[in-house]
Amino acid sequence: MKPAFAEISQIAYEGATSKNALAFKHYNPEEVVEGKTMKEHLRFAVVYWHTFRGTGSDPFGAGTMQRPWDDGSASVKNAQQRARVAFEFIRKLGAPYYCWHDRDVAPEGKSLKETNQKFDAVVKVLKAEQQRTGIKLLWGTTNAFSHPRFVHGASTSCNADVFAFAACQVKKAMEATLELGGEGYTFWGGREGYMTLLNTDMKREQEHLAKFLHLAVDYKKAIGFKGQFYIEPKPKEPTKHQYDSDAAACLNFLREYDLLPHFKLNIETNHATLAGHTMQHELETAGAAGALGSIDANTGDELLGWDTDQFPTNIYLTTYTMLSVLKYGGFKTGGVNFDAKVRRESFEPIDLFYAHIGGMDAFARGLKIAAAIRKDGRLAEFVKERYASWDGGIGAKIESGKVGFKELEAYMLKKGEAEPSTSGRQEYLENLINEFI
Repeated sequence: MKPAFAEISQIAYEGATSKNALAFKHYNPEEVVEGKTMKEHLRFAVVYWHTFRGTGSDPFGAGTMQRPWDDGSASVKNAQQRARVAFEFIRKLGAPYYCWHDRDVAPEGKSLKETNQKFDAVVKVLKAEQQRTGIKLLWGTTNAFSHPRFVHGASTSCNADVFAFAACQVKKAMEATLELGGEGYTFWGGREGYMTLLNTDMKREQEHLAKFLHLAVDYKKAIGFKGQFYIEPKPKEPTKHQYDSDAAACLNFLREYDLLPHFKLNIETNHATLAGHTMQHELETAGAAGALGSIDANTGDELLGWDTDQFPTNIYLTTYTMLSVLKYGGFKTGGVNFDAKVRRESFEPIDLFYAHIGGMDAFARGLKIAAAIRKDGRLAEFVKERYASWDGGIGAKIESGKVGFKELEAYMLKKGEAEPSTSGRQEYLENLINEFI
């Protein structure tokens, strides 16, 4: 096959002083940070959907992307060709992983049987390319939101046949993920929500969603899939309200329906923004519950109220992200997948390289800065001292459950007034972070 990126050499690390736009300035995969290489820490993944299926279309205009290798057809041959191009790109970029939706990699047929056959034909190529290049599948997932059958959702549809179809689709995608050695499987409820409560039995829909996930857990055990299951929170768009609206809502849902032991969260920056949170907030919420699994590395435009999926270039964002990731022990089966797309105006194939290089460098810098902040120790020490009253005396007794309201009343009656609190020193801490950036 003729190379799609013949003019692009393997992307190499050249250091911070390099002026080569097709080289890494900060991502040195073998550089050791906190006892692990950058490659091991960040576990970068290229996503199939935006990178190889994105057209650049929007509600106001047709696609703009120039993709000479893609003939625009829904044929299996074109899908197989696209897969080979994808691996050429990922290999030259030097990312160790990729991710896909089932409908990204293969087209639908006229029946479920035909669709599965088309999927098998492309999975065969993906497997061969993985073996040829050493690139691995971080996780697979299912597109159960684009086709008109999912107009009312998939597992939460008012139509039981749609639930059944979605189950077949997830079953097949899980099997493909297992065959390809995927390290996880993600559930994103693109239309698992509602537009109006006037026509919605919310309790019943959430129960159906829980039933669906339990069936997936059962099938995971049946086929011997050892990968991690993830839920990806998002508050809205395309629905008015999605049941997986943010990390806290997901955790509450998983606990309510006895699913938490089987799932961790895949947190996306742009989704956090749409939920009215920061990425760090969502990571801390997931991490505190022992449910931080993986991240979708992108960012949104705060002046735009939708999911813009831009590549991350903000060093403060990546630093705060990696502070939380390192705090909770780093990635185990998840990683940093670039659920991001080049802008509609960045339509040439080479722009795919510029975008990913910038995102990988931004996260490499964030990792190094976060590690330096942790090594310095002043931030952690400040937080420790701020909560020092809980490490002994009455604070320790409260946390250990040794006192109740009666004992607390006696304590304060004897003391007369609470000890004065210390300053939060937000400005000092923000200045401290700036020392490292």
